[in-house]
Amino acid sequence: MALASRLVKPETQGLVHLTVLRRERLSPHWMRVTLGGGEIADFRPMGYDQWFRIFLPLGGDEGLDRLPAKANKLFGYLKYLRIPDGVRPVMRNYTVRAFRPATDDRGPELDVDFVLHGSAEDGTAGPASRWAETCEPGESVVLIDEGLAFNPARGTDRVVLVADETGLPAIAGVCASLPSHATGVAIVEVPSAEDALEFAHPAGVTVRWIVRDHDAKPGTLALQALRDAPLPDAPFHAYVVGEQALPTDARRHLVGERGVSKDLVSFCGYWRVGAASPTPKSQAAAAEANA
Repeated sequence: MALASRLVKPETQGLVHLTVLRRERLSPHWMRVTLGGGEIADFRPMGYDQWFRIFLPLGGDEGLDRLPAKANKLFGYLKYLRIPDGVRPVMRNYTVRAFRPATDDRGPELDVDFVLHGSAEDGTAGPASRWAETCEPGESVVLIDEGLAFNPARGTDRVVLVADETGLPAIAGVCASLPSHATGVAIVEVPSAEDALEFAHPAGVTVRWIVRDHDAKPGTLALQALRDAPLPDAPFHAYVVGEQALPTDARRHLVGERGVSKDLVSFCGYWRVGAASPTPKSQAAAAEANA
């Protein structure tokens, strides 16, 4: 039998223009932005940890209109970089928190949960956090679907899911897509107790919340909890996402110390401590001016 690949590609990867429908503060470090309208009929929900590239119009809608069709590929990305600073949209990667099909009363809706770092009011927030805190209904964004990092072909009956707060939407999406008889454990590290946002999951999947100490490096407590946790009977599908060291060290632990097949471990580093995504010069200057 051929081994299941690590990634699952989406049906299409074209530009999808959407608009902001509303935003909602969920907790000290979470803001939910609901998108819809526009070309949402072109978006194909896949469940699990479906992720996408989102282009935020921090320089106005002109930049969105100038996006190349394949801005997520090498040559398209080089064209994207040629959009002048101050006009070029900010690109970030996010996960589908929830997708709701159309009803008689409304069109389809897509929820995106943003982790908030810093504050838009005092100028300490990054571009995506600042946009999530201040966006208004009717604003435009563009998405490019990227598919799944959790490949269901690697197993869904027994799972071990581990993440810091940046991976919480992905863990929630995976749990919502698992069969009702699934078993296992989900370990999620968050910066405060208020950020432990409950999510639906099979009764057989135990969710363990870890509240991070203020001085602890993100991911370290989740990794220790994994080291201490009893694992389900093999085979199971392990899925680890978050600060870069967490999936790297967790995979090493599972494969090297617990004997898990590397072909049953899905992992992805979402970010790295001390290496924030770049902010366009014009937007950095504006943030400093408003601080």
